[in-house]
Amino acid sequence: MTSKLSLPASLAFLFFISLGLSAYSQNSNTISGKVIDEEMDAPLEFATVSAINTEDPSDVKGKVTDVNGKFSLNVPDGTYTIRVEFISYETKEFNNREINSNVDLGNISLGMGDNELDEVFVRAETTQVDVRLDKKIYNIGKDLTTAGGSVSDALNNVPSVSVDVEGGISLRGNENVRILINGKPSAMAGFGSTDVLAQLPADAIERVEVITSPSARYDAEGTAGILNIILRKEETLGFNGSVRLNAGYPDNAGISVNVNYRTDKFNIFNTSGFRYFDAPGNMLNDTEYFSRMNEDGEIVDPTFERVREERDVERLNRGYNTNLGMEYFLTERSSLTGSIFYRYGEDEDLTRNESTRFNNGSLVQETLRREMEEENDNSWQFSLNYENNFNDEGHKLTADFQYESDKESQIANINEDILLNEVPADPDNPEETDPFIQNEEVFENQTQNEYLIQTDYVLPFGEGSQFEAGYRGNFENEVTDYELYLEDQATGDMQISDRFSSIFDYTENVNSLYSQYGTKLGQFSFLLGLRLENTQLKGKIDSRLTDEEISEAFDFDVDTNFDNNYLGLFPTVNLVYELADQEAQDEGREENITIGYNRRINRPRGWFINPFPSRSSRTSIFQGNPNLTPAYSNAFDLGYLKRWGEVTLTSSVYYQLETDAFERIQRSTGQETPGDNIEIIRTIPINLNKNERMGGELGFLYNPADWLRLNGSFNYFQFESEGEFEGTDYGVKNTSWFARFSSKVTLPAKIEWQTNAFYRGPSEEVQGNTDGLLSINLAFSKDILNDNATVSVNVSDLLNSRKRNSMTTTEFFNRESEFQWRERQINLSFIYRFNQQKRQQQRGEDDMEGDEGGF
Repeated sequence: MTSKLSLPASLAFLFFISLGLSAYSQNSNTISGKVIDEEMDAPLEFATVSAINTEDPSDVKGKVTDVNGKFSLNVPDGTYTIRVEFISYETKEFNNREINSNVDLGNISLGMGDNELDEVFVRAETTQVDVRLDKKIYNIGKDLTTAGGSVSDALNNVPSVSVDVEGGISLRGNENVRILINGKPSAMAGFGSTDVLAQLPADAIERVEVITSPSARYDAEGTAGILNIILRKEETLGFNGSVRLNAGYPDNAGISVNVNYRTDKFNIFNTSGFRYFDAPGNMLNDTEYFSRMNEDGEIVDPTFERVREERDVERLNRGYNTNLGMEYFLTERSSLTGSIFYRYGEDEDLTRNESTRFNNGSLVQETLRREMEEENDNSWQFSLNYENNFNDEGHKLTADFQYESDKESQIANINEDILLNEVPADPDNPEETDPFIQNEEVFENQTQNEYLIQTDYVLPFGEGSQFEAGYRGNFENEVTDYELYLEDQATGDMQISDRFSSIFDYTENVNSLYSQYGTKLGQFSFLLGLRLENTQLKGKIDSRLTDEEISEAFDFDVDTNFDNNYLGLFPTVNLVYELADQEAQDEGREENITIGYNRRINRPRGWFINPFPSRSSRTSIFQGNPNLTPAYSNAFDLGYLKRWGEVTLTSSVYYQLETDAFERIQRSTGQETPGDNIEIIRTIPINLNKNERMGGELGFLYNPADWLRLNGSFNYFQFESEGEFEGTDYGVKNTSWFARFSSKVTLPAKIEWQTNAFYRGPSEEVQGNTDGLLSINLAFSKDILNDNATVSVNVSDLLNSRKRNSMTTTEFFNRESEFQWRERQINLSFIYRFNQQKRQQQRGEDDMEGDEGGF
């Protein structure tokens, strides 16, 4: 099916922002240059460049080099000593240089200091945090517990972030989080979900940006905030790379290869991987049914007073992904990068659902349901990026185009056998003792096409000020073709079910413009922004049922052809006050307070809107709600960071008010399964009036000794929901918390031992409660082959306790549930690095500029 997607006329906007190119003026002298490694001929990032006034040595101006080793330092007229330093390298000085105009020092080569070893290998051993105006940046470091693991595993070790037993990602306990890859939505983040993050290797991550108070530069989607996953990019000249092998139990085998070839003119890179794994899981539902009143006002007793379902799932997954790209340097300041990402996956899931049914405390019926599901996922993405850095001060223009196509097909065969039946025969049909349970076949095909057009313009001016503006257009179309076939009792033929079969064509188009202004005044910095977004949510349902039959079958009015538009303004305010003076910051002693405000939107996804239900069993269905409207939130955040010596402390308190918040509720459909007459329960998303959330978090990083490194975090939150649906009040007040702790110990023989522990406290839900959850991961590793290779072993969920236990209470039933998405796993990993730069650059904690000129 061809999508009809209109692209906006953004050229006019590009012309508008280009008028600002002449607005930049330099009011002081600029000292610029590039610092490189003398031996490797590679740029040195985070080298320190200082300009010391010879007449007043206390007058010191300083900057650090960027990822290309470049720096630019503004000084007034005078005589200066210019000092270039980098840890473990020799220091170079340019003494008594008279500066009364711009000076370009060219390439400055630093060699290893005379008192240093010939080989120095410094790696980030633990997660490090850096606070910016609109985000916290966590450099993942050498995390042993995720070796051989996935991106999802790594995210579960990031403060403020938690990944539940189903792979769902939440930020500060809120699931409405936006996932970006390298600053943009990506096919790497999965087809309508985060499933693919469980397939990408964890060591592909360079850092994770936790953006709880996003600036206007970012899409307003996601009321909880944004997680921006930055993948590694090799900057070393020449050919280099790594190979990783994984094996584990339950079945887990994989190989990933990362290669890179870089010259002065271009950079070619490729990451490819294959993974085969079994992720066995299980679930238990124990449901007690109550008598209810039918439409005629009569009390109706349930056919079974209690139904207990035990489900075991075997998931055999095979997945391949590759990312091939090339960055071409058009000039010294501009480049063009193109890349193609491809992913193919095959899943074979076997689900066994044993159902036992009771009356008066006695077992009266037992069935075994088998579901064999095959799924193929075929996705690819093409990306093109243009970047032009007009100068070293951060004056730049970027433009991006991205297209992705996803195709997913699913076939399921379902049959159910009666193992025991002591239910009395129907008096009207005494010869029929066993109920007839239909065999089922499911055919589902999903296609998705998405275009992204984005441009961003950054203009620094004056001393420490910056203006930004940009446009983003997202155009997405998704078609879901779902067919359910049921066995005819008389003929045994499979016949299509009109009630459950449909084609749902869903389109989401978002156009947005933004601008923001930031400046630094002494120890105070602020960033003010405004974003304008227009959202179009359009859907068409093609069904064998009429509109009246659909509304009657689903108990509420359903619009089968809707086209909704929403226009919104999204202001952002971010403030930072540096409590530590410049001298303390230069010495690594940092202390600041941050304040943030932002307005966000949460748009309902296609599967939340599609009214034709999907079924996890014959008695439990999920049904979308096409009447859902977007939710909006206003959030405030107050943060504090202090870094001294080997200790870093981060803390924050936050408040969020969300209107029309989404909530999933369970309801009785008033219908029963054919043959055995079990009441069918439906889960449906609704809009609540509001959701008020507040909380606080505390985190620390502590390295008391070379052999011991510790970090941990604690997050406490409370939310209160208000709202009703069809006369039922679904208001609830909930208090919960989660905490994590990690320790890393260096043992004799250079063996490293790491332990990660995570605990999520119990919580109250709209229709019940969820118990607390504990998970512990353990890992050991050792570098071998002259530190060119590493072997590691880790155990995920050491106690096999990562299970969600919950109780659901409604007017018609009570349900106890236990769910474990993936059982305990043991992994062995081996990685070999070739031609990689052994003299790694230590990432300093005193980055004075930061991304995009410090904003």
